[in-house]
Amino acid sequence: MLKKIKTSELRVGMFVTELCGSWIDTPFWKKSFLLSDPAELVEIQKSKIQEAWIDTSKGLDVLQAEPEVKQEPEPVVEAVVVKQPVPRQIAPVSMAEELDRASLIVNKSRAAVFSMFSEARMGKAVDVGNAQEMVEEIADSVMRNPGALIGLARLKTKDDYTYMHSVAVCALMVALGKQLGLSDADTREAGLAGLLHDIGKMGIDPDILNKPGKLTDAEFVSVKEHPAAGYKMLLEANGVSQVALDVCLHHHEKMDGSGYPDRLKGEEISLFARMGAVCDVYDAITSDRPYKQGWCPAESLRKMAEWSKGHFDEKVFQAFVKSIGIYPVGTLVRMESGRLGVVVEQQIGKSLLSPKVRVFFSVKSMGYIVPELLDLAGPGLQDKIVAREDASKWGLKDINRYWLGDAAPH
Repeated sequence: MLKKIKTSELRVGMFVTELCGSWIDTPFWKKSFLLSDPAELVEIQKSKIQEAWIDTSKGLDVLQAEPEVKQEPEPVVEAVVVKQPVPRQIAPVSMAEELDRASLIVNKSRAAVFSMFSEARMGKAVDVGNAQEMVEEIADSVMRNPGALIGLARLKTKDDYTYMHSVAVCALMVALGKQLGLSDADTREAGLAGLLHDIGKMGIDPDILNKPGKLTDAEFVSVKEHPAAGYKMLLEANGVSQVALDVCLHHHEKMDGSGYPDRLKGEEISLFARMGAVCDVYDAITSDRPYKQGWCPAESLRKMAEWSKGHFDEKVFQAFVKSIGIYPVGTLVRMESGRLGVVVEQQIGKSLLSPKVRVFFSVKSMGYIVPELLDLAGPGLQDKIVAREDASKWGLKDINRYWLGDAAPH
């Protein structure tokens, strides 16, 4: 029986089906769980959450009668929560407005994916229902301002690459789905598929997964088994959609048929798997890995354009570029005026060549200047981007602070 109670009435041994509040405000990433640790109870009662739903058929009941009791057949509750999501009307906001919230979402998502993947490594079934709220928060942030969370997720460390890669691909899939004109439900389904696409890597020896040098042929064969391993894990879980299964199994297929594991070609590869291929590669090559430094976002897009004919679906790749910009957030660029700056924000509905840029360095004087924010789509502005630049060429370090500010990861 389901009961809605105050969090002050929770006790160890109760089965919590839902904490009533935003996913960001809850101390746990899981939607439902057995309350087994007194420390968890303290965390809940210290949080902003005031009420919770418990299932007395799976755990303890309240100690005394609770006047505010709601009993509903479980299938009805599931239908409302899962199958009939309320249409979302999300207003766009500026980069400055979204960065702090996006930073909170990234940090909580990192911990949540680590927990979910660790359970998968131990052979426990993946709980997609618990992952869904994470996807909703990520998707909502991307809808408000894609550059904030996507930019933050790119700044992962070598140590948390596997987990943050999943968060990043989730966000990129949402942005791409929106650009392709997918329905809200399909866009979020794509996000969930992105979150789960690499879960099969939990079956790979960590020493191989994090090896700093080149893999041996045998090690590479082991790595190539992760799509099939992930597919098997997701098949054993409850409520995993065909989209998530397909993207997990086929995100390494290529349009020319040279991919793996099934050497699918062209239209044999689903739209969602083609989307996954683009998002997966972009995040992989822009991120620092144990064996290499990540490439600049704009340089990565240039490289991918060279590969796109045989590797990617051309229309999907072009939509991807539109979704993040020719000069994605965080790209170092040289201006016609001889100043260097970092791309701060894309301009929705305006030219991909006219983002907002914060200039901070003069090529002419070879020195730092007072930072200035340029709106390249603004009226009367004469300056423009002439090239992307490599920070190391100019001896520049920590350029991300010019677009991140206080939201920079510590």
